[in-house]
Formats: sequence, C-alpha cells, structure tokens
Amino acid sequence: MNRLYNSMKPRVMDNNMLKLAVGEQGPRQEAGQLAKQEGILFKDVLSLQLDFENILRIDNLWQFENLRKLQLDNNIIERIEGLENLTHLVWLDLSFNNIETIEGLDTLANLEDLSLSSNRIAKIDSLDALVKLQVLSLGNNQIGNMMNIIYLRQFKALRTLSLSGNPIAEEEDYKMFTCAYLPDLVYLDFRRIDDHMAKLAAIKHQYSIDDLKHQENLTQARREDEQARQEDLEEHKAAFVEHLNDSFLFDSMYAEDIEGNKLGCLPGVRELFETYKDKFVIICLNIFEYGLKQQEKRKAELDSFDECIQEAIQDNQAQGKYRIAQFEEKHLLSLSAIRDESELINIEKKIEEYSEDITELFNVLMTLEMQLVEQLEETINMFERNIIDLVGLFIENVQSLMAQCRDLENHYHEKLLETSINTLEKIVKGELEEDLPDGLRALFVNKGTIVNAVGASHDIHLLKIDNREDELVTRINSWCTNLVDKIHKDEITRNRKRVKEINQYIDHMQSELDNMEGSDIID
Repeated sequence: MNRLYNSMKPRVMDNNMLKLAVGEQGPRQEAGQLAKQEGILFKDVLSLQLDFENILRIDNLWQFENLRKLQLDNNIIERIEGLENLTHLVWLDLSFNNIETIEGLDTLANLEDLSLSSNRIAKIDSLDALVKLQVLSLGNNQIGNMMNIIYLRQFKALRTLSLSGNPIAEEEDYKMFTCAYLPDLVYLDFRRIDDHMAKLAAIKHQYSIDDLKHQENLTQARREDEQARQEDLEEHKAAFVEHLNDSFLFDSMYAEDIEGNKLGCLPGVRELFETYKDKFVIICLNIFEYGLKQQEKRKAELDSFDECIQEAIQDNQAQGKYRIAQFEEKHLLSLSAIRDESELINIEKKIEEYSEDITELFNVLMTLEMQLVEQLEETINMFERNIIDLVGLFIENVQSLMAQCRDLENHYHEKLLETSINTLEKIVKGELEEDLPDGLRALFVNKGTIVNAVGASHDIHLLKIDNREDELVTRINSWCTNLVDKIHKDEITRNRKRVKEINQYIDHMQSELDNMEGSDIID
C-alpha cells in the first residue's frame, strides 16, 4: 500500500515542527505549563509522535539523543535517513510511507521493535546492526523472494514477524517455510505459531535446514577466526610489532624488487636465499616476542601508576569529607545558636566566629588539595621517567636487532654480487652449463649492468628495513609523548575542577551566612 501526496504541501521536519510536537506531547497540568514556559530540551525527550504530518524527509532529529520511541507512520517519507544519532531508540514506526529500501539503521543497535509495513519494500536487508530486534512488521510491501526469510535467521531475539500482504505470503509453503527456518518465532502475521505446525515444518524442511546450519556453522567459525585475528593484530599494534611474527617484512622487501627476484634464479643462489630468509625471519620473531614482553611491562607500569593515583585521590577525598562532615555538624549548631540568640552583640560575635570557621575550612581544604597536587606531581614525574626509560630501552634493543637484519642483508648482497660476477665471467668464457631465463640473461650485458642490478635490489631491501624501524620508533615515541601529555592535562583538569568545587561549597556557606546577617535576626 502506497501513501499518496495529498492536497497538503509536503513537509520537511524543522525545529518549529519539532518544538510544537514536543510541547503538545509534553507533561500536562502544572508541570506542563512550566515546561511550556521554560521550554523542553530535545535531549530530555524520550518519546516523539509525528504521524499524519505529511512529512517528506526525516531531518533535524540529532538533538533527540536519548529518544526511546519514534512514531513517523502515515507520512510520505521516501528514505530512511537522519536517525544516526538516535542510538537509544527502542521502538520505531515508519509504516504507511513511500519507502523502497531499508537503509539508515546501522547505528540503532538497541532497536527492539521496527514497523515498516505498508511501504514499497521488495527486499529485507541492511538490518544486520539490529541485534536486539524482537518485533518486525513488514506487511503490505512488495517482498516476493523466500530467501528474505533465511536472511532473518541471524536475529536470535526475533519473536514476532508480520509479512502478510506481500507476494511471499501467497506462496503455498509460506507458513511452513517460515516456521521451519525461523524456529524461535512465536507470532507470525498476528497469530501464535502452534507447536504442531512448528514440528511439521521442522520435519518437512529438515534436510535443507541441516545443510543450512552446516554452512552457518562454517561461516560463524570463519567469522570467529577473523575476529580473533583482528584482536591479535590490535594487540600486536599496541606493542608496535605487528606483522613481525612471520615473513611479512622479508616478503615486502621482494614485493617490488624485480631484479632481486630475477637474480634469485642464478645457480647456487636459491640455497643462499633460503638461509638468508630463515635467519632474517628469526630476528623478526625475536623483535616480535621482545615487543610483546615490553608491552606487558609498559602496561604493568601504567596500571601501577593508575592505582597509585586513584589511591592518593581517594585518601585525600576521605580526609576532605571528614573535615567537611565535622564542619557541617558544627554548622548546624552554629546556625541554631545564632537564631536562638537575642542579644545583638552576641549575634555579631557568633556570626564572626562562624565566618572564621568557614575561612578555616577553606584553608584546610585548599591545603589538602595542594598536598595532593604535590603528591601526584611526584608520582607523575616518577612514572614519566620510568615509561621513558622503558620506551628508550625498547627502542635501543629493537634498533640493535634491526642492525642484525641489515648485517644479514649486507652479507647476502656481497654473496649475490660475487655469484653474479662469477656467472658473468662464465658466460663470457662460454663455460656456463645452466640455461638462464631470458629475463635474467638480459641483465648480464656487462659488469656494470650486473653491479647496478644487484645494488638496486640491495637498496630496496635496506629501505624497507629502515622504514619499518623508523615507523616503530616514531609510533612508540608518539605514544609515549601523547600519554605523558594526557596525564599532565588530566591532572590540571582534575585540580581545576576540585578547586572550583571547594570555592562553590565555601561560597554557598558564606552566602548562607550573609543572608542571615541581612535577615530579621539582626533587625
């Protein structure tokens, strides 16, 4: 069923429409009047109803960041869009519109109930992010392929499905197929699925479903393997040694080395090459293992630092709370004593004493904060020295291991050059017994050509090694600098916040006293 443009002009959701809707749907009686006077913040709205508004396009909803329920049915909306910020949405009604494609729902991971009935949708897809989906209404659309039902198997929480009014629902095997392939479904097209039908459906499609389950299990296993690989890669990146646990760096040296690959076909070079590769990969593995161990040390250092910081802050806060509790206990007695006092001179004296107590509390709290600042500064400086030392040691040892990689490359280069020149001499004398591939033989024009080819290969290899070392050093130095900077900035922010809290509290106490001085007590 398609919504037609009526005589009313198509509308786009703007602030005026949203303000009006929020105002009309807001709280009633006295609270509602107050809300209308002061305005309701869009971020505080949990439910929004915008049906029968002739809306053509969804827009301006980004401020409704805490919205749970959105009703947009019976409009002329053509595209699902503008919902990306509504990450808390649980219920969404887009029925009776002109939507042709399911899209724009990728951020709605909390959505449980989705209605898209009476639109122009021909395919069920792009719902993968809706992992909590329980109710899906797609009646009166243009869905005709039974494979759409198989797509819904991934939604393990789905219990209610409506597809009536679609071409698919006219298929003879529609109900049996749906019940068989969606065995956890409770309601289909507004009717509860009885156990007898569910059993018959499972028996009828048993073999097909067994094959499908097998494929799903394989897909799930591949997905889990890929996820595990990604998690490992992120761990290795955090240690700055990704792709050093295999031959990746060595292989990359030859990926663009045309001459080097040709020269590898020289007689006697293959064995030399394999020995070189084995030793090179072992060094990379040493860097990798060392990097992981150093990452654990850096993590332990950071965890210990965080623990020390939190312990110092908590101890300091406990002292501050204790002094405030003492003050407030005396505070109530002081206020009571001032109110009970009838003599003006005594009142003024008590007020002065109370003012001195406030000043004393301020000094105590600020002293505690200054002590904490000094304590944290010492802890931060010690951590900074330790982490810089750890990073420096890591870089020093990695550079030493990378130097070993260069030594291997230099040795291979010398042997390859020696072999190449010997081969050239044999070619010139006609003593070469082996046939060389055409591409390789073309390099043996003269000694200069061979030296240049071997040198170009050598330069490519050294550049790859240098680049990987530079990347590692740059990244870990940047990590260390950013970490230390953040710690210092966080401490500045914490200190400013605490000083502001102390001042606000003292100002409140002083204001309460000032109000008392200006009250009828003095009069």
